[in-house]
Amino acid sequence: MMPNIDPRMLKSMMAKMGMKQSEIDASRVIIEGEDFQIVISEPSVTRIDMQGTVSFNISGNVEEKELKQKAEISDDDIKVVMEKSNTDDYEKAKEALEKSDGDIAAAILELSGE
Repeated sequence: MMPNIDPRMLKSMMAKMGMKQSEIDASRVIIEGEDFQIVISEPSVTRIDMQGTVSFNISGNVEEKELKQKAEISDDDIKVVMEKSNTDDYEKAKEALEKSDGDIAAAILELSGE
């Protein structure tokens, strides 16, 4: 923290400023965004309450992951797959598109190969 300051004195100063600090026993912390995920294993988590605001200080082993976005599958895409693969099964066409991450040509080839 701050050099040459006694931890007891620092705690006393924080209490006078209305600051409370507590440790949280956590096994893992996950931060999720729309297209990413941060996983902190073996974390040291400190909760800090100060004047009605709560914040967290987290440290540990950090691993960042990019999340794969699912392709949006429209009814038009499903109809094209059904038409080109000569199938009348809407659900099979939809499943083939989901399996191929929205790739129409791959879905058609999969259904045509059955």
